[in-house]
Amino acid sequence: MSAPSHSINPAIVRAYDLRGVVGHELGSSDALALGLAYATAARAEGRTRIAVARDGRLSSPELAASLVKGLIDGGLDVTCLGLAPTPQLHFAIHKFGFEGGIMVTGSHNPAGENGFKLVLGEHPVHGRALRELVAVEARRAARGRISSMDVAEEYASGIAGIAKFAQVRHGLDVVWDCGNGAVGAVISAIVSRLPGRHTVLNGTVDGRFPAHHPDPAVAENLCELQKAVLERGADLGIAFDGDGDRIGVVDDSGAIVWPDQLLLLLAREALVEHPGASVVADVKSSRVLFEGIERLGGRPLMVPSGYVLVRDAMLREAAPLAGEMSGHIIYERCWNATGDALYVAVRTLNAVSRLDSGLAAFRSSLPVTCTTPEIRFPCPAQRKTVVMQEISARLIASGADVNTTDGVRVSTGTGWWLLRASGTEAKLTARCEASDREGLAELTRTLARQLEMSGLEVPAGLRHPGAWNMGN
Repeated sequence: MSAPSHSINPAIVRAYDLRGVVGHELGSSDALALGLAYATAARAEGRTRIAVARDGRLSSPELAASLVKGLIDGGLDVTCLGLAPTPQLHFAIHKFGFEGGIMVTGSHNPAGENGFKLVLGEHPVHGRALRELVAVEARRAARGRISSMDVAEEYASGIAGIAKFAQVRHGLDVVWDCGNGAVGAVISAIVSRLPGRHTVLNGTVDGRFPAHHPDPAVAENLCELQKAVLERGADLGIAFDGDGDRIGVVDDSGAIVWPDQLLLLLAREALVEHPGASVVADVKSSRVLFEGIERLGGRPLMVPSGYVLVRDAMLREAAPLAGEMSGHIIYERCWNATGDALYVAVRTLNAVSRLDSGLAAFRSSLPVTCTTPEIRFPCPAQRKTVVMQEISARLIASGADVNTTDGVRVSTGTGWWLLRASGTEAKLTARCEASDREGLAELTRTLARQLEMSGLEVPAGLRHPGAWNMGN
C-alpha cells in the first residue's frame, strides 16, 4: 500500500522522546506520520496490539486522535486508555500483554508543548532506535481495529496494594500536589484505598497548569505544597510532574527532600531485601548518596543522566532500585522497570512509616552539604565537545580524581564539581557540592579557572555565593 505524504518534523526528535511546540514544531500531521511509522516498525517485529494514552494538555486529544488514525491505517489494533498518567500505560502493557504503547504527553514541559513517549515490546524506544523508527519507510496496511479500555481502577488497586505501613505509624497525614497534571485523573481512587489522612492539591486535570508549572525538580514549584504541609502538620507532601513519572517530596518541617536524599531513604529498605545489591544513581547526585549506599552494604553505581540510561544501567546490573536528580526513581519490579512516581510515593510512605522520628529527622541526620544550583550557561555548539576534552585532559594530566561517566566530575577532599555538555542546546551545565562554604568557594574557583583557560566566560552563578544553598 502507499506510503504517507508527510514526514515527521526532525526538530521534534529528541534522545528519549518526541516533543515540540504545538502549532509551530508539532502538529496533527506529525502525529499521523508517527502512527504510520510506529505501525510499520511494530509489524516488522510481529507486534500488532498496542495501547495509547494521553495526558491532560489541551492539545493532547487532537494529537492522540491523529496518532491513532496513523496506527490503525498502519495495520495495528489499538486500545485507547484515555486520559491517564504515563505509568498507567506501562501498567496496562505489563498486565494485559500489549505489545507496545505510545503516550501523548509533554511531561514537565510548558503548557504549549507536547510530544510522544514510545514503548515497543516492554522497553522505551530511544536513541538510535528512536531515530531509525521515525525515519522508517512507513507503509499503510490492512486497517487495524480500535477499542477502548478503562484500567484506572485496576491501576489504583495495584498502586495501593504496595502499601505496607508499619503499625506504629499506621495513620500518616499526607498532602498530594498533582499540579493539575494527569495524576489528577487517578489520585482520588488511590488515596481512598490508603490508610491515614490525605489532602489533594490541584487535583483537577487542567492542561493550562493554572496553579504552578508541573515540574517538582524546581524548588519554586513546591512552595504551595510546603505551605500546606506546615499548615496541616502533615507527615510529608508529595508532588508530581505533568505525566506522573517524576516525584518531588517535602518533609514534615516543610523542607524539600531532594531526589538523591529520597533515593538513599528508599535504598535502606531495598538493601534489606537485596543485601549487597547495586543501587544506580546519575552523575548529578550527591556524594552523600554514594557513600551512604556503601555504608548500607550496597554497591553504588554512578551513570550518565537521563531516565532511559539510568534504567538501562539498572537492568544491566540487576539492581532493585535506581534514580536521578530530575525526580525519576525506578524500581526494577514496577511494571517492567518503569519510573512510576505514584508507585514510588507509596514506597516512600512505607519507608516513612518505619522511621522513629519522621522524615525531617532522617533528612537532618544526613551530612550537611553546601551546593550551587545547577548552572546552565552558553557555549558555542561547535566548542562544547572540544571544551570538555580540553578540561578533562588538563585535569587528568594534573593528577586530579576525574570521572568521565557523563561530562567531567572532579572529586577532591572538600567535595566535587561537575561539568556536562547539553545534548540539545548550545550550553554547558555545572554543579558543585562541598561540606561548607569555604570548600565550595574553592571548588567554584577551580571550575572557573578551567572555563577561563578554555576561553569561556565564567557564569554569574559561579561567582555569587548568594546563589548557593547551605544545608541538607
